[in-house]
Amino acid sequence: MQDDEKQIGDPAAGEDVVALLMRQHGQIHSLFDEVRLSEGESRKDAFSRLVRLLAVHETAEEEVVHPHARSAFDGGDDVVQERLAEENAAKEILARLEELDPGDPKFMPMLLSLRDAVLVHARAEERYEFAQLRRNSSPTRLMAMAKAVRAAEKIAPTHPHPGVESASANVMLGPMAALVDRTRDAIRAVMDKDQDKEEGRGRGRSRDADKD
Repeated sequence: MQDDEKQIGDPAAGEDVVALLMRQHGQIHSLFDEVRLSEGESRKDAFSRLVRLLAVHETAEEEVVHPHARSAFDGGDDVVQERLAEENAAKEILARLEELDPGDPKFMPMLLSLRDAVLVHARAEERYEFAQLRRNSSPTRLMAMAKAVRAAEKIAPTHPHPGVESASANVMLGPMAALVDRTRDAIRAVMDKDQDKEEGRGRGRSRDADKD
């Protein structure tokens, strides 16, 4: 279903980018609890879903949200750099965690360490980045960014790569490069489509003004 064709009742319909990402924060928190409380194959399945959600969430932020935040408000660049450092620290823990079997005695302590890092990062995003985006971005821009995030989620990497926080840094990463390129292309297509619509409306208003 196309974004423009989302039906009433779809939880993603009408969400701006801040609401969408904050909803994902809640899902991430719930998945950590599910992994922690489950065992055996159920734990493996829950952990796999957690890894994918973390990957698509951070990729969407890195490709859509952070670039806009850098210039959207005073101090935006510093805020983004702090968030990227937090993201990379969490990815490094996750990379080590993925090497362990969920039944390994080392798995749970490391999972809890990852959870703490991710939740601290999420709270910092909501307080220092998302709140500023709401204050300093138009509703139209935030809705357009949400469309781009949903497009990125469809094809984002299933595993985050430590030390990589931008598409340009992925050029030499082999298979990952193709995934990042596709993600970037999907985002650009959505953003360009919305820009074309806005420019079309602007030309229409100009023609109407010339007639007056």
